[in-house]
Amino acid sequence: MGTVLLRHMLPGQKGVVTQVKAVGELGRRIRDMGIVPGTPLFVQGRAPLLDPVAIRVRNFTLTLRNNEADYIHVEVDETS
Repeated sequence: MGTVLLRHMLPGQKGVVTQVKAVGELGRRIRDMGIVPGTPLFVQGRAPLLDPVAIRVRNFTLTLRNNEADYIHVEVDETS
């Protein structure tokens, strides 16, 4: 399994969050949304211009802009 930024994941891929490198207010917001190390996620899709990305996490759909997704490191499940 490889670790990539959430920004670079493709629709249909699954993975587990390994790190959230955001600090300050943005880091708190990301953690408040339930994105913490160990959290499984699924990339549902992307907007036509690839920003934002829609992910399925903790039984809800969440959209993140690429500048927010750049702080989230994910270990990709290669079987997805």
